[in-house]
Amino acid sequence: MNPYQALGVAKDASQDDIRKAYRKLAKELHPDLNPGNRQAEERFKEVSSAYDLLSDPDKRARFDRGEIDASGMERPQQRSYRHYAEADPGGRYGGHGGFEDMDDLGSVFADLFGQGGRAGAGFRARGRDAHYRLDIAFLDAVNGGRQRITLPGGQSLDVTIPPGMRDGGILRLAGKGEPGIGGGPPGDALIEVSVRPHPIFRLEGNDIVMELPITLDEAVLGGKVEVPTVTGRVNVTVPKGASTGDVLRLRGKGMAAGGVTGDQRIVLKVVLPKPVDDELAAFMEKWRATHRYDPRSDLGRS
Repeated sequence: MNPYQALGVAKDASQDDIRKAYRKLAKELHPDLNPGNRQAEERFKEVSSAYDLLSDPDKRARFDRGEIDASGMERPQQRSYRHYAEADPGGRYGGHGGFEDMDDLGSVFADLFGQGGRAGAGFRARGRDAHYRLDIAFLDAVNGGRQRITLPGGQSLDVTIPPGMRDGGILRLAGKGEPGIGGGPPGDALIEVSVRPHPIFRLEGNDIVMELPITLDEAVLGGKVEVPTVTGRVNVTVPKGASTGDVLRLRGKGMAAGGVTGDQRIVLKVVLPKPVDDELAAFMEKWRATHRYDPRSDLGRS
C-alpha cells in the first residue's frame, strides 16, 4: 500500500501531520488492543512501515522520486511488509512488540499503557498474545474435561475445558503468551477450540439430538428401550403406535451453557429386519387385506 494512503495523509503533508496520523492509528490498531484480530494486526504493520518511511526525510524524498518502493527497497526489487514482520531482531519489526528505539513509539505506548518516559528508558509493555488451536471430543465440549497441548517450543500446557464449550470458542490462559517488554507482564495464550463431530449426537442450540432405531414390534406394541446420553445410558418408553420421526424428550439431559440447560431429543426411526422373513411377509399380506390405510392421503393437498 502507498505509505501516504496507509496513514491517510496527503502527499504534501507536513512531518507533524504524519506524526499525528501515525500516533492516532497506532493507538487504534495495536495488537494488544485488538487480540485475535488479524486484519488489525496487518494494518498495524502497514501503518508502522509507512511511518518508518515517511518520518525519514531522506527515505521520503527517495520514495517520492520513485527510487525506492513503499517498503524502502531499491526499485525494481519488491519486498512485502511480511519481510519486515519476519525480520530478525535488528529489523523494523523485531522483538515481541514489533518496535525498536523510536521516540514516537515510546510516546504511543505511554498513552496506551500509562507508562511515563521514552522508549528505551523505563519503557514497559505487555507481551503479545499467542494463538493456538485445539481439537476436542464432543463429550468433552458438553461435560467439560482436561487436555494437554504441546506448544511449538516444546512446553506443555494443561488446558481445562469448561462444560458447554462451543465449536469456535476461545479459551484464555492468562500469562501463557509471549514475554513482556522491559519487565512488562506476559501476554495470554488464546486457544481456539474445534469440536469433533460425534457419531450419534449432534447439537441444536443447547439441545442434544440423536436418532434412535426401533424395531417394528416396538413401534406397534411400545416398550422400554435403552438409549445413550452424554452422561450414560438410560431407559425410555417407546409409546404404542410410534412412527419414524416421533420425538421423545429427556428434560435437562442436554448441554448446560449460558445459564440454560437443554434437553435430549430422541428422534425415532422404525427399522425393519433385513431380510424380511416369510412369516412376517405372510402376516402382513393377511393384515393388509383387512386393514389397508393410506398415510399419504393428505400429502400435497391444501
